[in-house]
Amino acid sequence: MFPIEAFEKTLSKVAAILDKLSIRFHLTGGLTTVAYGEPRMTQDLDLVVDPEAIMNQFEEFFAELAISDFLYDEIAIRNAIKDKRGFQLLDTRETLKLDLYPRELIPGELDRSILSDVFSGRQFPVASLADAVISKLIWVSKGSHKNRQDVRRMFLSSNPQEQADIQVLAQQVDLVELLNQLIAEFDNPIE
Repeated sequence: MFPIEAFEKTLSKVAAILDKLSIRFHLTGGLTTVAYGEPRMTQDLDLVVDPEAIMNQFEEFFAELAISDFLYDEIAIRNAIKDKRGFQLLDTRETLKLDLYPRELIPGELDRSILSDVFSGRQFPVASLADAVISKLIWVSKGSHKNRQDVRRMFLSSNPQEQADIQVLAQQVDLVELLNQLIAEFDNPIE
């Protein structure tokens, strides 16, 4: 497991690049689970980035990466951005991996981002609770088992309004049945 300082340093570096280029982003994945109060181990950082903005800033993005601490494959990233697929950066100083996704799994999720104190005294945009839960639900629907308990616990620990928001988004992505199934599951370890 990486020390929390490594996550903060790596996130600060990538945020500086994206902010400089006015590319909207937010945190998603395991770190959002932690941000919403559910303890969970994670070994990387996941970010959703605005697909149009990063496409429009291709050359500037690579110019910034060239002078950064990040290791990357430019051809793979160019193809991933064009195809709206995820790509990776590796912070060579912290040896921490970032997964960047140039697409929104849930329409409008970047518009619903919230600023959150992810690290003591340091705010970053984070997927809304409803978007974080639905993103994990989408991954479960694609066969990921590690997000099953996250979905259940995050839903059950949310307030009634947040649960209603989650239900609305689940309906929009046609995953209400799966959400209800996960909510009803026992808290047994998932194999």
